[in-house]
Amino acid sequence: MFFTYLRRELRRRRKAALVVASGLALGIALVIVVNSVSNGMGKAQDKVLQSLYGLGTDMTVTKASEPSTSSSQRPRFQFDARNSDDDSTQSTDRVMVQGFTTLASSTVAEVGDQKGVSNAVGGLSLTVFKVSGQFTRGQFQQDQQGGGMSSGGPGGGSGQPQGEVRGGGADFDINQYTVYGTDVTRTGLGPLTSSKITSGRTFKTTETDAKVVVADSAYAKEKKYKVGSTVTVKGVKYELIGIATADSGDSAANLYIPLKQAQTLADQKNKVTTIYVKATDSQQIDVVKSAIQKNVSGTTVTTSADLAKTVSGSLSTASSLATSVGKWLSIAVLVAAFLVAGLLTSSAVSRRVREFGTLKALGWKSGRVTRQVVGEAVVNGLVGGALGIAVGLAGAYAVTAISPTLQAQLGSAGGQTGGAGGPGGGGFMGGPGRQTAKSLEVALTAPVSVTTIAVAVALAVAGGLIAGAFGGWRASRLRPADALRRVE
Repeated sequence: MFFTYLRRELRRRRKAALVVASGLALGIALVIVVNSVSNGMGKAQDKVLQSLYGLGTDMTVTKASEPSTSSSQRPRFQFDARNSDDDSTQSTDRVMVQGFTTLASSTVAEVGDQKGVSNAVGGLSLTVFKVSGQFTRGQFQQDQQGGGMSSGGPGGGSGQPQGEVRGGGADFDINQYTVYGTDVTRTGLGPLTSSKITSGRTFKTTETDAKVVVADSAYAKEKKYKVGSTVTVKGVKYELIGIATADSGDSAANLYIPLKQAQTLADQKNKVTTIYVKATDSQQIDVVKSAIQKNVSGTTVTTSADLAKTVSGSLSTASSLATSVGKWLSIAVLVAAFLVAGLLTSSAVSRRVREFGTLKALGWKSGRVTRQVVGEAVVNGLVGGALGIAVGLAGAYAVTAISPTLQAQLGSAGGQTGGAGGPGGGGFMGGPGRQTAKSLEVALTAPVSVTTIAVAVALAVAGGLIAGAFGGWRASRLRPADALRRVE
């Protein structure tokens, strides 16, 4: 009887039911779109962070940089101009630690022993300045017009031919690139994990001090390197064993070599610039961060959440709008939809006074009438939920199909030294010590998760129950006498 009466009433009041369902559908569709866009923002930000922060890494440990005026930290190059007679090419490499601040290799084990740390691995990030070129000797040309000798000054003296030196000079080119020393025994952490080997192979665990190198694909293309090529760094020849392509954005370094080789090149024995840390529980990252800062003195611990705060550009603006304005807009629309549905249901009950009064006169109890009204409202809510999910999915699909491009800029916070990723901070996210902000472009998508659909269904049921509560309360107060007074 309940379902028969329910079906008849919904069919008889299709327009009123459609109005209530449409209001709920609008709110639910907006929630789905905002939720999906927010998820897309999160994925886009993850891509930005992943391009700088090794896959599987939860935090990095560096040493706070201290301002220094030491001239030994500035790149200096010395050339012998006396060799300019034969116009020979001269070149020299200067290998420098990015950020100038290093940690002892023993700190890696100390960090790894902290409670909540699953794994820790150190790396050394270097910058190589290569200057090459040649001196050209100038030619002395005698002044033909004067035809004489200079007196050398008042009073005469030995004369010198009059003329000038023309031509000559120096032509030198500066090439700068980055080298990252990676611990080949533990390649599951660190910047190299954010790239995929597309040619050749990666390091073997036995190549701890081997003269082998993996090159970034973009850098290899620029220098025309191939697997098997010889790469020379500071006079040391390395065999190119693999070419890696960054999963997203720029790579962490141009070249990757074993950690011991990097320490030898930079004369930094048993030193690292960055320690990459994996926590046993991703929910306890803040606890692990506090433990490291407390127990390992002189270190700066930075998490991906800290880096996310430095992301600027259109990605940051869009993310802020989606998480703040979008969230409150969804809440406001939902509240309005629930109230309108409740008021419309209550109003519909008022127009059915004769119907419900007659039913009560025939023996229907107030609870049965209330259940009937609530049942109709829940069905309206479910219809609205179905419409809302369909519209929301269409909106999310449209965003994904259009895939608007967002720009993200990530650099040092305010240009401060000593900060993560700053000029003197010892590095962060696979790009230690970078002097300039890094700009990436990511395509926005709007993935719809099962959780979002479940939330939409829950909101549909909740909207129906709220509307039913309004109507049920109104119906429960009706008396048979109210129906008789309306009989003409």
